Amino acid sequence: MLVQKIHHVAYRCKDAKTTVDWYEKHLDMKLVLAIAENEVPSTKAPDPYMHIFLDAGDGNILAFFELPSQPAMGRDENTPAWVQHLALKVGSYQDLIDAKARLEAAGIAVVGPTDHTIFKSIYFFDPNGHRLELAWDCGTPQMMQMLDQVKWDMVNEWDRTKQAPKHAAWMHDGSMSA
Repeated sequence: MLVQKIHHVAYRCKDAKTTVDWYEKHLDMKLVLAIAENEVPSTKAPDPYMHIFLDAGDGNILAFFELPSQPAMGRDENTPAWVQHLALKVGSYQDLIDAKARLEAAGIAVVGPTDHTIFKSIYFFDPNGHRLELAWDCGTPQMMQMLDQVKWDMVNEWDRTKQAPKHAAWMHDGSMSA
């Protein structure tokens, strides 16, 4: 396989310093690198930016660009806010519950925990309006095998019908829980 792992994922931010402070305070993600230029290296466009890189654990990097000379940030208004999000893995259900309590104590609205059968998660927004998810995996090997066996049938049926296939309805109908 050509791709080994994600090198980094980059989003835009309103303010680099505020973003670094927020991610460190609420998610314990440390700043590992900052790059600032007055010209975009790939396009050579004159466009000053600050590019910050945060440690998302296990060699994963979450990056942001502050672009002060560009129009204010927006989002794709044709895509519901719940669709575009970044999911970050936590080690236990207790970690999830503790994170929810810390976020809410800081005045951050949190949705969940939501039970997705193979994982449980909470949702909230960062100061830039990006939706974040903290997720704890709780699926059993049997559940994962069942999903693996039907993945292509589901994709192919969806491609034909644009209706939700029922191959894994057990995930949300309560017939099998983690």
